[in-house]
Amino acid sequence: MPKWLEDAVFYEIYPQSFFDTNGDGIGDINGVTAKLDYIQELGCNAIWLNPCFDSPFKDAGYDVRDYKKVAKRYGSNEDLARCFAEAHKRKMHVILDLVPGHTSIQHPWFHQSQKAKGNEYSNRYIWTDSVWNRPAGLNYLCGVSERSGCCVLNFFSTQPALNYGFRKITAPWQLRYTDAACIATRTAMKDVMRFWLAKGCDGFRVDMAGSLVKNDFEGEATAEVWRDILGAVRKEYPEMVAISEWSDPEKAINKALFDMDFYLNQEGNGYHSLFRKTGGDGSQRSFFSSCGNGNIMDFLDEYLVRYNATKDHGYISLITCNHDTPRLTKAFDTQELKLSYAFLLTMPGVPFIYYGDEIGMQYANLPSKEGGYERTGTRTPMQWSFAASNRGFSNAEPKNIYLPVDKRDCAPCVDLQIKDKDSLLNFVRELLKMRHDNSDIGTKPNLEIVFAKANTYPFVYKRGKFILAVNPSKERNVIPLMYQARPFYSLGECSLVDNQLQMEGQSFGIFEI
Repeated sequence: MPKWLEDAVFYEIYPQSFFDTNGDGIGDINGVTAKLDYIQELGCNAIWLNPCFDSPFKDAGYDVRDYKKVAKRYGSNEDLARCFAEAHKRKMHVILDLVPGHTSIQHPWFHQSQKAKGNEYSNRYIWTDSVWNRPAGLNYLCGVSERSGCCVLNFFSTQPALNYGFRKITAPWQLRYTDAACIATRTAMKDVMRFWLAKGCDGFRVDMAGSLVKNDFEGEATAEVWRDILGAVRKEYPEMVAISEWSDPEKAINKALFDMDFYLNQEGNGYHSLFRKTGGDGSQRSFFSSCGNGNIMDFLDEYLVRYNATKDHGYISLITCNHDTPRLTKAFDTQELKLSYAFLLTMPGVPFIYYGDEIGMQYANLPSKEGGYERTGTRTPMQWSFAASNRGFSNAEPKNIYLPVDKRDCAPCVDLQIKDKDSLLNFVRELLKMRHDNSDIGTKPNLEIVFAKANTYPFVYKRGKFILAVNPSKERNVIPLMYQARPFYSLGECSLVDNQLQMEGQSFGIFEI
């Protein structure tokens, strides 16, 4: 595992919404480069850049037309290589978003695969043996090709699934995942990875990493495919980082050999219970809501199994949000955000901050853009300067801006929050400085649960020489705690005196043993 991950904190950037340097209303690669100092000063030393490859943008770039070419609206391959180089000068790292499971229907591979006459790309995608053959359980693109057959889709109708084969064969047109054509797909993806690593990329976040092999219900064959891909590329680039969008760390880390796996927001899972859980009547049931109706065990019962199974092999990554998830501001105020971040940024593993979360950007109710649908409201332009045109995102005419900026008088902006010592931005900076300065609250797997009880506050955990306690509820809570420790940091009022932890409502504390 690359050593640089031991002190890594990632910043996720949705490039079209981050910073526009050429005035066309769309963020670009040079905009990322221009803001590297800001990201570094925030305390993030690594960047995950969402898809920036050539695309028709039917799914915001997750429909790739050319894996080896930066989309024109973002700049050029040379711009991206310069971004890598400038990041490295600052001892920062940049990983790209790899979409290995499908391409755009406009990809040259797909055009070749559609032809009736067989060629080297005929089996690059998954085709049935007749346009009339549409087995249940899979989505298909039908009636658009010269060849007779229906093409399996991974997600939208513009995203044909690349062929990594099937584990369980149920029809004659299905190829086993060890078939030469399926291995050729792996080889093509290795080639894409090597191309960008040679230009200075530091690794990849892998989209839908668990989806490659079909009829692979336990993920065993898909893990085998990833061991082959990652193993081969790591021989040449041992410092490459690979993080999976799998949300199943035992498979992704222990079996597929990814360095990290995201713990994603999914309805009903442990992460969801922390920030986005509601009751049947719409009432707040999230643990970090000030309403105090949450249950920390909803999270711990799931997380600890995953953590204990993977802690010696890789990192679980907790996120403030991502491009697919409603921002926490949809339900939380600034104090709730601070307590949420205090927890997320002092847990083991490698955390990810989604652009704009550090200032509390709002979720917006917007029509769908480029396949975003309800996710669109989390992808609005970064708010750099309150008084500047388009909040400092772009000097283009407002009608040309990728998505509308937040025009409210209370819109959070970087320039205003920098000047406010109590701002969310400065709180995040302070937290991340503590994390970098104290390895015991960094990535290392040293988590011990001190106090956690169903439907009860606070939550107390130990990491090395530190006791950390968080009370998101508005109610004062007092519990016995058999530790002698001095105050190290606090948000709100809390104390540990005479073996008694006293926490006022909505407080967080760190105590040093």
